[in-house]
Amino acid sequence: MTDLPPLPLARYRLEFMVEKPLHLPAYAGSTLRGAFGGALRSSVCTTGQNTCEACPLIAACPYAVLFETQAIAGEGPIQAPRPYIIEPPQWGERNYAPGELLAFHLVLAGRALDQLALVLHAFVRAFRLGVGRGNGTARLARVLHIGTQETVVLEKLESALIDHETIAPPASTLGETVTLHFHSPLRLQDNGRRATAEEYTPRRLLMALVRRVALMHEHHGAGPLALEFSKLARQSEAIVGEKNLQWRDWSRYSNRQQQKMARGGVIGEWTFKGELAPFLPFLHLGQCLHVGK
Repeated sequence: MTDLPPLPLARYRLEFMVEKPLHLPAYAGSTLRGAFGGALRSSVCTTGQNTCEACPLIAACPYAVLFETQAIAGEGPIQAPRPYIIEPPQWGERNYAPGELLAFHLVLAGRALDQLALVLHAFVRAFRLGVGRGNGTARLARVLHIGTQETVVLEKLESALIDHETIAPPASTLGETVTLHFHSPLRLQDNGRRATAEEYTPRRLLMALVRRVALMHEHHGAGPLALEFSKLARQSEAIVGEKNLQWRDWSRYSNRQQQKMARGGVIGEWTFKGELAPFLPFLHLGQCLHVGK
């Protein structure tokens, strides 16, 4: 098994009580991300510049840490991953009535963990101002840390956060068969274009996951990992897969590009068989860090 250093990482469950009818689309991740980003920027930006790249405060700005990671890391051919992941409610368009509970998960890594209080404040602000079509509103009911067990870390906005573990637990043992369950659309790419159904292979998925974990460690952990990528690639060729995946289309509006962006990916199950030990820590972290575009 490949040994990896500890990665600062935590998953949280945010629970909101709806106050004004709230609508979320089939895939709510983009809606939640946009509301969160807008609320965070308006809360912390002190210069009022239209873009962050030339801002003299970019290195110390919590919004830049979360949303402009590439600008802080410097220009390069490989994008620096953002240190947060929003796990939206289960797929499906839904209307929430007043009094209903809306819950979703949030993963933070590295320096983003130091900004947990500010991140929660931004979500509170977003849901107070209005989220989704019709600008539905909600109030934060509580926040739980999802580790080896669920622990309440915040129940009242006026109270302090309760201390909790923020290092990803070690991976457990793994046999020669593993089934991955994709609850949100998995979109793999090949040199910038969407991979075809035939190109969804165990090698492509596993190596995308290896790169994802390596970049998270490099930019949000202790530094670059000493990995033998060519060896892992050869080992991934020996893994066979059995897919039960269905394509799901969705789209979002890009404020930056001022246009609607077509997106989509596969959901379902994918079973891998073979010598999976070298990929155990990557599969383990992938449950929180996710993979794909």
